[in-house]
Amino acid sequence: MRIVLVGPPGAGKGTQAAYLAKNLSIPHISTGDLFRANISQGTDLGKQARAYMDAGQLVPDEVTNGMAKDRMSQPDAADGFLLDGFPRNVGQAEALDVMLKDEGVKLDAVLDLEVPEDEVVKRIAGRRICRNDSAHVFHVTYNPPKTEGVCDACGGELYQREDDTEETVRTRLEVYHTQTEPIIDYYRAQDLVVTISALGKVTDVTDRAMEALKKSRED
Repeated sequence: MRIVLVGPPGAGKGTQAAYLAKNLSIPHISTGDLFRANISQGTDLGKQARAYMDAGQLVPDEVTNGMAKDRMSQPDAADGFLLDGFPRNVGQAEALDVMLKDEGVKLDAVLDLEVPEDEVVKRIAGRRICRNDSAHVFHVTYNPPKTEGVCDACGGELYQREDDTEETVRTRLEVYHTQTEPIIDYYRAQDLVVTISALGKVTDVTDRAMEALKKSRED
């Protein structure tokens, strides 16, 4: 299957993408990984991206599109892929359509993870990270440490990242509503959108997504 995963920040896209890609035996292609790989490998696209980033500028769609096109052309993506973070706007969605048409393939589904805005704020603003090891992540409500402000694993100090404050989260949501959410209507016009609730346990959301994708294929 060829799937695009969309949803607001805090919807759990990265977590669900990993589970779904494994269950469907297709590669998980995330924008973050594309940038890191191209920059670390010193590709032409990576050098272009770094130049814009070092200048404090947004990386143009053409560069991001080029990275995505190159990754989707790799052998492991021949039978499908799950795109996470791409396309990020309607322009990128249109470019993706052209890429796939040139290859004689098409998207099977656009999986929309739906989460109420207040829940997004609660999820992200409640995160606390260990200063000693960023892999140690807690949540004041859903996964609180045994001792407030102290990492259960190593005793390090827990802190809230600057981009996890409620004000920053609401700004990120506004950017999502303005730039990314319009692609849902774009793909809905192609009858590709499958919307599910991203509330509940991670495994429940994955099961919900798999069932919805299965049904979309049958339809």
